[in-house]
Amino acid sequence: MDRRDFLKKTGPAVALAAVTGGTGLAFHNREATRHRSLFVKSANFEVPPDPSLPILTSATNTDPVAALNAALDAVGGIGRFVQAGERVVVKPNVGWDRTPEQGANTHPALVSEMVRLCLSAGAAQVIVADVSCNDPRRSFLRSGIKEAGEVAGASVMLPTPEDFVDVDLGGLVLTRWPVLKHFVQADRLINMPIVKQHSLTRCTIGMKNLYGILGGRRNRLHQEIDQSIVDLAAFVRPTLTVVDATRVMFRGGPQGGSLDDVSVENTVMCSTDQVAADARAAEFLGLSGRQVGHIALAARAGLGSLDYQAAGYREVV
Repeated sequence: MDRRDFLKKTGPAVALAAVTGGTGLAFHNREATRHRSLFVKSANFEVPPDPSLPILTSATNTDPVAALNAALDAVGGIGRFVQAGERVVVKPNVGWDRTPEQGANTHPALVSEMVRLCLSAGAAQVIVADVSCNDPRRSFLRSGIKEAGEVAGASVMLPTPEDFVDVDLGGLVLTRWPVLKHFVQADRLINMPIVKQHSLTRCTIGMKNLYGILGGRRNRLHQEIDQSIVDLAAFVRPTLTVVDATRVMFRGGPQGGSLDDVSVENTVMCSTDQVAADARAAEFLGLSGRQVGHIALAARAGLGSLDYQAAGYREVV
Protein backbone atom coordinates (compact mmCIF):
# COMPACT_ATOMS: atom_id res chain seq x y z
CA MET A 1 0.00 0.00 0.00
CA ASP A 2 1.19 3.59 -0.51
CA ARG A 3 2.20 5.79 2.39
CA ARG A 4 -1.03 7.77 2.71
CA ASP A 5 -3.17 4.62 2.69
CA PHE A 6 -0.87 3.14 5.32
CA LEU A 7 -1.30 6.19 7.55
CA LYS A 8 -5.08 6.10 7.19
CA LYS A 9 -5.26 2.43 8.07
CA THR A 10 -2.66 2.29 10.84
CA GLY A 11 -2.90 5.75 12.41
CA PRO A 12 -5.38 4.59 15.08
CA ALA A 13 -3.24 1.54 15.79
CA VAL A 14 -0.20 3.75 16.31
CA ALA A 15 -2.14 5.91 18.71
CA LEU A 16 -3.49 2.89 20.56
CA ALA A 17 -0.03 1.35 20.78
CA ALA A 18 1.34 4.55 22.27
CA VAL A 19 -1.39 4.59 24.92
CA THR A 20 -1.33 0.91 25.85
CA GLY A 21 2.40 0.33 25.66
CA GLY A 22 3.02 0.46 29.41
CA THR A 23 5.55 2.50 31.30
CA GLY A 24 8.81 0.58 30.87
CA LEU A 25 11.92 2.39 29.69
CA ALA A 26 12.69 2.20 25.98
CA PHE A 27 15.82 4.27 25.52
CA HIS A 28 19.28 3.32 24.30
CA ASN A 29 20.56 0.06 25.81
CA ARG A 30 17.48 -0.41 27.98
CA GLU A 31 14.81 -3.05 27.74
CA ALA A 32 11.91 -2.05 25.52
CA THR A 33 8.31 -2.06 26.63
CA ARG A 34 6.11 -4.41 24.60
CA HIS A 35 3.72 -2.46 22.40
CA ARG A 36 1.12 -3.57 19.90
CA SER A 37 2.94 -4.57 16.71
CA LEU A 38 2.63 -2.71 13.45
CA PHE A 39 3.49 -4.87 10.46
CA VAL A 40 5.05 -2.40 8.06
CA LYS A 41 6.86 -3.57 4.94
CA SER A 42 8.94 -0.38 4.68
CA ALA A 43 8.89 3.27 5.60
CA ASN A 44 9.70 4.57 2.14
CA PHE A 45 9.79 8.36 2.20
CA GLU A 46 11.62 8.76 -1.11
CA VAL A 47 10.68 11.17 -3.89
CA PRO A 48 10.74 10.03 -7.53
CA PRO A 49 14.17 10.24 -9.21
CA ASP A 50 14.84 13.13 -11.56
CA PRO A 51 17.47 12.30 -14.22
CA SER A 52 18.05 16.00 -14.83
CA LEU A 53 19.36 16.49 -11.29
CA PRO A 54 22.39 15.13 -9.45
CA ILE A 55 21.83 12.55 -6.73
CA LEU A 56 24.41 14.24 -4.52
CA THR A 57 25.47 17.85 -4.10
CA SER A 58 28.09 19.51 -1.93
CA ALA A 59 28.61 23.14 -0.92
CA THR A 60 31.32 24.72 1.20
CA ASN A 61 30.84 28.01 3.00
CA THR A 62 31.83 29.41 6.38
CA ASP A 63 28.12 30.13 6.86
CA PRO A 64 26.47 26.70 7.36
CA VAL A 65 23.04 28.03 6.40
CA ALA A 66 24.37 29.35 3.09
CA ALA A 67 26.08 26.00 2.43
CA LEU A 68 22.84 24.13 3.14
CA ASN A 69 20.78 26.30 0.82
CA ALA A 70 23.31 26.07 -2.00
CA ALA A 71 23.48 22.27 -1.79
CA LEU A 72 19.70 21.95 -1.47
CA ASP A 73 18.95 24.23 -4.43
CA ALA A 74 21.31 22.18 -6.61
CA VAL A 75 19.43 18.94 -5.82
CA GLY A 76 16.03 20.44 -6.65
CA GLY A 77 15.12 22.77 -3.77
CA ILE A 78 12.85 22.20 -0.83
CA GLY A 79 9.75 22.12 -3.04
CA ARG A 80 10.91 18.82 -4.52
CA PHE A 81 10.89 17.18 -1.10
CA VAL A 82 8.09 18.77 0.93
CA GLN A 83 4.55 19.52 -0.20
CA ALA A 84 1.81 21.57 1.43
CA GLY A 85 -0.01 19.79 4.22
CA GLU A 86 2.63 17.12 4.84
CA ARG A 87 3.98 16.09 8.21
CA VAL A 88 7.78 16.14 8.16
CA VAL A 89 10.18 14.53 10.63
CA VAL A 90 13.70 15.95 10.79
CA LYS A 91 16.20 13.45 12.21
CA PRO A 92 19.44 15.10 13.37
CA ASN A 93 22.09 13.38 15.44
CA VAL A 94 21.33 14.44 19.01
CA GLY A 95 23.03 11.48 20.62
CA TRP A 96 25.34 13.18 23.04
CA ASP A 97 25.57 15.72 25.85
CA ARG A 98 27.98 17.90 23.90
CA THR A 99 28.24 21.49 22.65
CA PRO A 100 28.07 22.29 18.92
CA GLU A 101 31.81 23.02 18.83
CA GLN A 102 32.62 19.46 19.94
CA GLY A 103 31.17 18.02 16.72
CA ALA A 104 29.20 15.14 18.26
CA ASN A 105 25.75 16.37 17.19
CA THR A 106 24.29 17.99 14.08
CA HIS A 107 24.86 21.74 13.91
CA PRO A 108 21.79 23.49 15.38
CA ALA A 109 21.85 26.19 12.69
CA LEU A 110 21.33 23.51 10.03
CA VAL A 111 18.40 22.02 11.94
CA SER A 112 16.81 25.43 12.40
CA GLU A 113 17.15 26.29 8.71
CA MET A 114 15.74 22.95 7.59
CA VAL A 115 12.71 23.43 9.83
CA ARG A 116 12.20 26.92 8.42
CA LEU A 117 12.47 25.65 4.85
CA CYS A 118 9.97 22.84 5.41
CA LEU A 119 7.43 25.22 6.94
CA SER A 120 7.98 27.71 4.10
CA ALA A 121 7.13 24.89 1.68
CA GLY A 122 3.78 24.44 3.42
CA ALA A 123 4.46 21.57 5.80
CA ALA A 124 1.57 21.16 8.23
CA GLN A 125 3.96 20.13 11.00
CA VAL A 126 7.69 19.66 11.42
CA ILE A 127 8.89 17.35 14.18
CA VAL A 128 12.51 17.16 15.32
CA ALA A 129 13.22 13.83 17.04
CA ASP A 130 16.01 11.46 17.99
CA VAL A 131 16.67 8.73 20.56
CA SER A 132 19.73 10.00 22.42
CA CYS A 133 22.50 7.86 23.88
CA ASN A 134 23.10 10.28 26.75
CA ASP A 135 20.27 11.80 28.77
CA PRO A 136 17.82 13.21 26.19
CA ARG A 137 17.08 16.46 28.01
CA ARG A 138 20.74 17.31 28.46
CA SER A 139 21.60 16.23 24.91
CA PHE A 140 18.85 18.30 23.28
CA LEU A 141 19.59 21.33 25.44
CA ARG A 142 23.39 21.36 25.35
CA SER A 143 23.53 20.63 21.62
CA GLY A 144 21.41 23.73 20.99
CA ILE A 145 18.97 21.68 18.90
CA LYS A 146 15.95 22.02 21.18
CA GLU A 147 16.08 25.80 21.09
CA ALA A 148 17.01 25.94 17.40
CA GLY A 149 14.13 23.69 16.39
CA GLU A 150 11.52 25.40 18.55
CA VAL A 151 12.51 28.92 17.53
CA ALA A 152 12.14 27.89 13.88
CA GLY A 153 8.65 26.51 14.55
CA ALA A 154 9.20 22.76 15.02
CA SER A 155 7.79 20.44 17.64
CA VAL A 156 10.92 19.09 19.32
CA MET A 157 10.04 15.65 20.71
CA LEU A 158 12.14 14.20 23.50
CA PRO A 159 11.31 10.48 23.58
CA THR A 160 9.19 9.00 26.33
CA PRO A 161 8.41 5.30 26.87
CA GLU A 162 4.91 5.86 25.49
CA ASP A 163 6.34 7.11 22.18
CA PHE A 164 7.51 3.69 20.97
CA VAL A 165 5.66 1.11 18.90
CA ASP A 166 6.83 -2.36 17.92
CA VAL A 167 7.41 -2.55 14.18
CA ASP A 168 8.28 -5.48 11.95
CA LEU A 169 11.32 -4.06 10.16
CA GLY A 170 11.65 -7.12 7.93
CA GLY A 171 15.43 -7.35 8.11
CA LEU A 172 17.85 -10.22 8.49
CA VAL A 173 18.97 -8.96 11.92
CA LEU A 174 16.42 -6.24 12.61
CA THR A 175 13.04 -7.93 12.77
CA ARG A 176 10.51 -6.80 15.38
CA TRP A 177 11.88 -3.78 17.21
CA PRO A 178 10.58 -0.71 19.10
CA VAL A 179 10.56 2.36 16.85
CA LEU A 180 9.85 5.96 17.80
CA LYS A 181 6.31 6.45 16.53
CA HIS A 182 7.01 9.79 14.83
CA PHE A 183 9.02 7.94 12.21
CA VAL A 184 6.10 5.77 11.09
CA GLN A 185 3.49 8.53 11.24
CA ALA A 186 5.31 11.03 9.02
CA ASP A 187 4.84 11.81 5.34
CA ARG A 188 8.49 12.83 4.84
CA LEU A 189 11.74 12.10 6.65
CA ILE A 190 14.81 14.29 6.36
CA ASN A 191 17.90 12.60 7.78
CA MET A 192 20.51 15.08 9.04
CA PRO A 193 23.63 13.23 10.23
CA ILE A 194 27.01 14.64 11.17
CA VAL A 195 30.27 13.05 9.98
CA LYS A 196 32.18 11.27 12.74
CA GLN A 197 34.70 8.53 13.29
CA HIS A 198 33.12 5.59 15.08
CA SER A 199 34.98 3.09 17.23
CA LEU A 200 32.86 0.16 16.03
CA THR A 201 31.81 0.95 12.45
CA ARG A 202 34.74 3.20 11.42
CA CYS A 203 32.31 6.01 10.68
CA THR A 204 28.81 7.16 11.49
CA ILE A 205 27.05 9.24 8.85
CA GLY A 206 23.59 8.87 7.30
CA MET A 207 22.67 5.21 7.51
CA LYS A 208 24.14 4.75 10.98
CA ASN A 209 22.27 7.89 12.11
CA LEU A 210 19.02 6.00 11.50
CA TYR A 211 19.78 4.00 14.66
CA GLY A 212 18.27 7.02 16.38
CA ILE A 213 14.75 5.93 15.47
CA LEU A 214 15.17 2.76 17.55
CA GLY A 215 14.46 2.15 21.20
CA GLY A 216 15.29 -0.97 23.13
CA ARG A 217 18.72 -2.42 23.78
CA ARG A 218 20.51 -1.30 20.65
CA ASN A 219 23.81 -2.72 21.92
CA ARG A 220 22.36 -6.18 21.23
CA LEU A 221 22.75 -5.35 17.53
CA HIS A 222 26.48 -4.67 17.75
CA GLN A 223 27.63 -8.21 16.97
CA GLU A 224 26.04 -7.90 13.52
CA ILE A 225 26.13 -4.15 13.29
CA ASP A 226 26.82 -3.82 9.55
CA GLN A 227 23.83 -5.97 8.62
CA SER A 228 21.60 -4.24 11.17
CA ILE A 229 22.46 -0.85 9.68
CA VAL A 230 21.65 -2.14 6.21
CA ASP A 231 18.38 -3.63 7.49
CA LEU A 232 17.47 -0.25 8.89
CA ALA A 233 18.47 1.63 5.73
CA ALA A 234 16.36 -0.77 3.66
CA PHE A 235 13.37 -0.13 5.91
CA VAL A 236 13.79 3.64 6.32
CA ARG A 237 14.40 5.23 2.95
CA PRO A 238 14.70 8.96 3.67
CA THR A 239 13.21 11.68 1.53
CA LEU A 240 16.51 13.52 1.73
CA THR A 241 19.85 13.05 3.46
CA VAL A 242 21.54 16.27 4.55
CA VAL A 243 25.10 15.60 5.71
CA ASP A 244 26.67 18.00 8.19
CA ALA A 245 30.38 18.12 7.44
CA THR A 246 30.82 21.59 8.86
CA ARG A 247 32.83 20.06 11.73
CA VAL A 248 34.14 16.54 11.29
CA MET A 249 35.12 14.38 14.28
CA PHE A 250 38.06 12.46 12.85
CA ARG A 251 38.90 10.55 16.05
CA GLY A 252 37.40 9.86 19.45
CA GLY A 253 33.97 9.13 18.03
CA PRO A 254 31.14 8.82 18.28
CA GLN A 255 30.95 10.76 21.56
CA GLY A 256 34.13 12.79 21.38
CA GLY A 257 34.77 15.68 23.70
CA SER A 258 38.08 17.19 22.68
CA LEU A 259 38.18 20.05 20.21
CA ASP A 260 41.51 18.63 19.03
CA ASP A 261 39.55 15.73 17.50
CA VAL A 262 37.42 18.02 15.31
CA SER A 263 38.32 19.40 11.90
CA VAL A 264 36.45 22.42 10.51
CA GLU A 265 35.38 21.60 6.94
CA ASN A 266 32.42 24.01 6.46
CA THR A 267 30.69 21.63 4.05
CA VAL A 268 27.06 20.52 3.70
CA MET A 269 25.85 17.81 1.33
CA CYS A 270 22.35 16.94 0.14
CA SER A 271 21.48 13.60 -1.42
CA THR A 272 18.60 11.42 -2.56
CA ASP A 273 20.94 8.40 -2.37
CA GLN A 274 21.93 7.47 1.17
CA VAL A 275 24.76 5.17 0.04
CA ALA A 276 26.28 7.84 -2.17
CA ALA A 277 26.02 10.37 0.65
CA ASP A 278 27.84 8.08 3.08
CA ALA A 279 30.48 7.10 0.51
CA ARG A 280 31.36 10.74 -0.20
CA ALA A 281 31.22 11.79 3.45
CA ALA A 282 33.50 8.93 4.52
CA GLU A 283 36.25 10.57 2.49
CA PHE A 284 36.43 13.34 5.11
CA LEU A 285 37.72 10.61 7.42
CA GLY A 286 40.23 9.28 4.91
CA LEU A 287 38.02 6.33 3.99
CA SER A 288 36.37 5.10 0.82
CA GLY A 289 32.90 3.63 0.89
CA ARG A 290 34.35 0.24 -0.02
CA GLN A 291 36.41 0.27 3.19
CA VAL A 292 33.36 0.68 5.43
CA GLY A 293 31.44 -2.55 6.01
CA HIS A 294 27.89 -1.22 6.15
CA ILE A 295 28.34 1.18 3.22
CA ALA A 296 29.72 -1.53 0.94
CA LEU A 297 27.05 -3.97 2.11
CA ALA A 298 24.28 -1.44 1.45
CA ALA A 299 25.56 -0.93 -2.09
CA ARG A 300 25.57 -4.68 -2.70
CA ALA A 301 22.00 -4.81 -1.39
CA GLY A 302 20.96 -2.31 -4.06
CA LEU A 303 20.28 0.59 -1.69
CA GLY A 304 22.39 3.10 -3.57
CA SER A 305 25.60 3.80 -5.43
CA LEU A 306 29.17 3.71 -4.13
CA ASP A 307 30.36 5.45 -7.30
CA TYR A 308 28.71 8.77 -6.58
CA GLN A 309 30.70 10.54 -9.29
CA ALA A 310 29.27 8.33 -12.02
CA ALA A 311 25.78 8.39 -10.48
CA GLY A 312 25.62 12.17 -10.49
CA TYR A 313 27.62 14.47 -8.18
CA ARG A 314 27.84 18.25 -8.24
CA GLU A 315 29.90 20.65 -6.16
CA VAL A 316 28.37 24.10 -5.92
CA VAL A 317 29.39 27.45 -4.49
